[in-house]
Amino acid sequence: MTNSSNTSSNASSASNASSASNASSASNASSASNASSASNASSTSSTSNAKNTGDAVTLVIGGTGKTGRRVAEKLLLRGRRVRVGSRSADPAFDWNLPATWGPALDGVDQVYVTYYPDLAFPGAPEQIGAFADAAVAAGAGRLVLLSGRGEDAARVAEDRMKESGADWTVVRASWFNQNFDEGFFREPVLAGQIALPTGHAVEPFVDTDDIADVVVAALTDDRHIGRTYELSGPRLLSFADAAAELSKATGREISYLPVSTEDYRAVLRENDLPEELADLFTLILDGRNAHLVHGVEEVLGRRPRDFADFAREAAATGVWDA
Repeated sequence: MTNSSNTSSNASSASNASSASNASSASNASSASNASSASNASSTSSTSNAKNTGDAVTLVIGGTGKTGRRVAEKLLLRGRRVRVGSRSADPAFDWNLPATWGPALDGVDQVYVTYYPDLAFPGAPEQIGAFADAAVAAGAGRLVLLSGRGEDAARVAEDRMKESGADWTVVRASWFNQNFDEGFFREPVLAGQIALPTGHAVEPFVDTDDIADVVVAALTDDRHIGRTYELSGPRLLSFADAAAELSKATGREISYLPVSTEDYRAVLRENDLPEELADLFTLILDGRNAHLVHGVEEVLGRRPRDFADFAREAAATGVWDA
């Protein structure tokens, strides 16, 4: 494999690779401290059974993650009550431990649902369906699900949620800008080379703040019930284009190295990571998402954030200082 050390760096971080396509991986994002404070700020009131919109308690699954943390913070700024759903929260929430779902749902009126590792993974539709049924039975009848653009398997999970009888909204997102500073592309950026099996395909990367704003709108405005929104950034970028923007923002050279899917699978195997993670990159390779969508404008009435603006502002924080 060409430049296997850099490819390995990407794959080593790929345990969080589902975050590249949707926020179902948000529970593993790195910025947990702010969301932890959100959990503490709401813990005294999150068990009430209030039903009007202003008093509603929102369970944010993956509330320490890329989108969940931002959703929790934005709801709290609006004076809404939030319960963070994560394995480290109290009560804890774990997708693989259904016994944790009931305590996490107690007193909750609505849920922002993100799934780890990815809605396209085997078993996800069954878990989403079982959780949605449990949520509705517990009185949490409003569900907003973060899904991925172009993921046929994720549609099955979406349908299972809808079958629960909940008031639902689906938010389908493109790959995140924040994968480059909070997720599994950060180490390759620091190393100066991003090696991935994405060829020269393009993707309209979307900013997680835009996603969070759309989710908060969906949770706080009944006009979004029964709607599916697809979100993207304002332009198409290849990974080479993204590397060029990152180079400008950081003032140092960051390159992109295309590798084969089989080579990438081998690296995943060597690092004891699921080979299915490599399949997520096919969503870019076959061009199914190589077009812009306008959910951000439709919901928020403004343009989505550009990747160059994200890169410049992230670089100013020192996150990519080598």
